[in-house]
Amino acid sequence: MKANPAPLLLLSVCFSGVYLLSHVEELKTQERLFLSSLGLSARPRPAASLQARRHVPSALWKMFRRSENIQAQESDPCTVSEYGVRGNIIRYVQDQGRLVSGWSSCQLCVEKQLFFNMSVLQPVELLSLAQLEIKFLWKPFSHTELLQGPRALSVSLYKVIRATLRGANAQGNRRLLLSQSVQLQPDPASITLDLTSLADSWRKPGRNYGLILELLPLSVDPEELLPFRPGNSLPLDPAYTLPLVQASLVAVSLNPHQCRSRQRRSAVHLPVSPSNVCKARRLYIDFKDVGWQDWIIAPQGYMANYCHGECPFPLSESLNGTNHAILQTLVHSLDPHSTPQPCCVPIRLSPISMLYYDNNDNVVLRHYQDMVVDECGCR
Repeated sequence: MKANPAPLLLLSVCFSGVYLLSHVEELKTQERLFLSSLGLSARPRPAASLQARRHVPSALWKMFRRSENIQAQESDPCTVSEYGVRGNIIRYVQDQGRLVSGWSSCQLCVEKQLFFNMSVLQPVELLSLAQLEIKFLWKPFSHTELLQGPRALSVSLYKVIRATLRGANAQGNRRLLLSQSVQLQPDPASITLDLTSLADSWRKPGRNYGLILELLPLSVDPEELLPFRPGNSLPLDPAYTLPLVQASLVAVSLNPHQCRSRQRRSAVHLPVSPSNVCKARRLYIDFKDVGWQDWIIAPQGYMANYCHGECPFPLSESLNGTNHAILQTLVHSLDPHSTPQPCCVPIRLSPISMLYYDNNDNVVLRHYQDMVVDECGCR
């Protein structure tokens, strides 16, 4: 009687499914471990599409390229020299505020809420700097519109102390942080303000009510100023191709677990060697191969390298062996079954820098130590 192959086939499919499932779980575990070593609790999944993502600020590109410059590798990766503070993480936190009206007694004023989500910082991070950058962009279609529009703005910035019901008088719930005038030109004007202590308090639950930016046009006939007429809540005009105001918060923080006092060293690109003696071998990690190209901006990959090979007796000077390793190879040569050879391990490593998007589409520059194997030795 011929056996029915269906149960065997079904059993084979079940075993294959279990194997694939366990393999996927193992890959997920390895991914979590690697992300944890990068100081990330999970894989970032930016909300915006690749086309709609935020432009990388030129200042971050400059810092990233400087960190990639071989001549700059001897600098401290845990100090941001551009701002003169300690840190290994630089974020451009984008404004999530909205346009508001009815808060001000000034009829021609326009107010905008600025809100920066500071929960993107992990609890272990120490905030070193939070610098507010506000750009005022003026780009009408013609020179005539520039002459007829406001030539200056009176700018007032308030911190909101507590939440207010819609339509209620909020004057007592905010405090003035800055007041100054800004000249509007075809080139953007800007204001910077240090908000480190305030931004640090925003990290506590229930303390972040954001800021209010109040704009008042100067030296203009109110009848000519359509965007700023009473009741008009938008400081935008169809004639403009750019918004009037762009705000971002540069947050520099330090993860003390990822910053130790070590000198930066230039990465060594090693040739492939067929020798079985302990030495550094080439290993290039391509972020596209692991499916991370959707959140990592730069680099596309890096030369990580690895250590591999034997530590034979007698240990030569080129194998960078310690006295202990030299004695261990001697004992191993006499009794190889009871004493193993020393291990081939990294003895000199160098850092890399990464630009990426977080879950809130903020652009982050982060410096990581000990990511590239430069030299191996027997230990």
